[in-house]
This record gives sequence, C-alpha cells and structure tokens, in this order.
Amino acid sequence: MTRVAVVGGGQLARMMAPAATAMGVTLRVLIESPEASAALAAHETVVGLPGDADAMRQLLAEPRPDVVTWEHEHIPDAVFELASEMGVPVRPGREALLFARDKIAMRARLEELGLPMPAWRRVETEDDVEAFLAVHGGVGVLKTSWGGYDGKGVRIVRNPADADDWLAAAADGGPSLLIEEKVPYSRELAIQVARTPSGEVRAWPLVESIQRDGVCSEVIAPAPGLTSTEQAEAEAIGRTIAEALDVTGMLAVEMFEVGGRLLINELAMRPHNSGHWSIEGAVTSQFEQHLRAVLDWPLGDTAALAPVTVMANVLGGSRSVLESAWPEMTDPGAKVHLYGKGVRPGRKVGHVTVMGTHVDDVRKRAARVAAMIRDGEQS
Repeated sequence: MTRVAVVGGGQLARMMAPAATAMGVTLRVLIESPEASAALAAHETVVGLPGDADAMRQLLAEPRPDVVTWEHEHIPDAVFELASEMGVPVRPGREALLFARDKIAMRARLEELGLPMPAWRRVETEDDVEAFLAVHGGVGVLKTSWGGYDGKGVRIVRNPADADDWLAAAADGGPSLLIEEKVPYSRELAIQVARTPSGEVRAWPLVESIQRDGVCSEVIAPAPGLTSTEQAEAEAIGRTIAEALDVTGMLAVEMFEVGGRLLINELAMRPHNSGHWSIEGAVTSQFEQHLRAVLDWPLGDTAALAPVTVMANVLGGSRSVLESAWPEMTDPGAKVHLYGKGVRPGRKVGHVTVMGTHVDDVRKRAARVAAMIRDGEQS
C-alpha cells in the first residue's frame, strides 16, 4: 500500500486524511501530542517532534513510506539527513524549503529571478532602518527572517527607535531582520500551484484573501473582478517560482495588488489557508493534489465548481459553543470543518465553506455560519 509520512500534526495534516483515504493512501503523521489536530484523522501516528531522532526513525520505519512531506516549513536539517540515510524521498526538499522559512533568502532569490515584489533590504542597525525609511516615505514593514506567522514577526516602523528591541534580539542570536516597503495595496491575493518531481504544474483560480488583525479571516474564489490577464500573470509567477526553486507539492504565493500590478508578499510550500475553499469548491482539493504531487502521480483538474466559493475562518470562540453548534445549523449548504484544537482568542479552530452565484450573498452566508459556530448566536 502507498504510504505518505507527514511531519506536523495540525489541521493541514488532518485535512490530508480524507483525500488519502479516498485514494487508498495510508497517512502516517508525526503528531506533537495525542491531542493534536491530526491525531484522530490520520491512519497511523507517531508522537514526537521533528527534532526527536527516535520519533523520526519511527515515522520513517518499516513499512517504509514512499515519501515524507510537511505541513509546516520549520524542519531541522537533521530530518533531511535521516530521511536520506533511510532511503525515503523528501518533498519538498531542504533547498526549496529554505526559501519558505527564511524571508531574506526568499527575497534575494526572487530578486535574482526578476519577479515583482516590494522594495526591501536586510537591516542590522538603526542606521540601516533610517536609510530605508528616508527613501520610502518614512514608513516600512519590519519582519523577522524566520518564525513569523499570522501577523507575528511583522511590525510597522516609522522611526529607527521602533526597531530597537528586535535589532537587539537579532544581535543576540535571534532572527535576522529585513525591512520592506509599505505598499498601498488595494487587496491581497493568492495563487496556488502544485508541481510534481517530473515537472507537471497546475494552478487554481487566483483568490482574494481578507485579513483581520494579521490573520486570514476570509477567502473568495475566484477573486472578484478577476481578469484573464491577471490570472495568467499570477499563474506565470507561481510556475516560475515552483520551477526555479524546485518546489514539489503545493506552493502558495501571497501577493498584493497595487495599481493593477501584482507584488509578491510571502511563500508557503505546503497546503495553505488560502486554498481550503478547494475541498468543496474545486474538482481537486489542495490536499489531494499535494499527495498526488509528492507521490509524482498525475495532477488533478483544478477548475472551480461554482461561480463563487467563500471560505470563512472560525477564529476563537469557546469549546462549549463549538460542541453545541450543530443542532442550530440553519444553512444546509454550508460545509463546516472543525479542527479539534484547543480554543483561544483569535486562533483558527475551523472554517466554513459556502458556494453560490453572487459574491455578496455567499460572503454573508459564510460569515453568518462562522459567527454562529464561534459565538453560538445567529447574526
């Protein structure tokens, strides 16, 4: 039986399980604890962290997986060495993942490729910050080179003193820093592509991603008002990155739309929040496609199944509300995914997907169901 090993036991691994089951693939997941999101969904589990050599040996032990992949990018180098020693292919590989987990390496490589992105530079001192602000309107976006997610590791700075504590932390061995131009974007977009080791590439429709407090709250697929030219440009960007960086599996490219131009913001080399809509909204979901891609199987059709699909994240709430929401469900067209995670303010604990014809109507329905699950009230 085909077997895929996954490092990381969060909701992304959890949502790979139904696709794996449907395709006859056994999913073996390294989970952080028996209560991890993927624990009850995976076919086989190993408890441990990526830095635990014994746990990794169990993950890669007989019956040997055909491939090992990831649901997050923060993988110790020793994992790649162990997989090579045990004869298990790793996809995406260490060289590709570097550009998803290190923003400075990513920016430098994309610059070499001539791809569009905000102005940026690495900073190590207040003078570096001051010099950048002086030529970019007195405001910049300071970022840690690694470890940031969902709005963490990002800060708006308007004078060099705003960066003092992060500069001190970087000098003391913390993440290196870069500063980027704060672009006047009209909206945030994302393109997802999948690539196999043999070079097949497929893309989904370009989507709009709506953020609140630095966290994705809503995704609209396809992006409203999308033109064929914009779709083609986004696909070309995604394909160029996937091929040049030798990405295998899923790649998400988050972008800003600025005056009709697309500027690259971030990369993720795994299934991504901006693609959850595809579970119900596309012929092939990002989770099925990721498994197909890392196994080097033919990729599935990525066409949308409805004129509009909206995914709304469930952020926070209470455990009692999440457990009692179902009897009150009033929208039979809404598809609800709960991740089995502990609840805390602002944390992604699930999502809702609604499909339809009119953007405003579909957005309202998705938001209403997500709010009901979070708060226990109809809105």
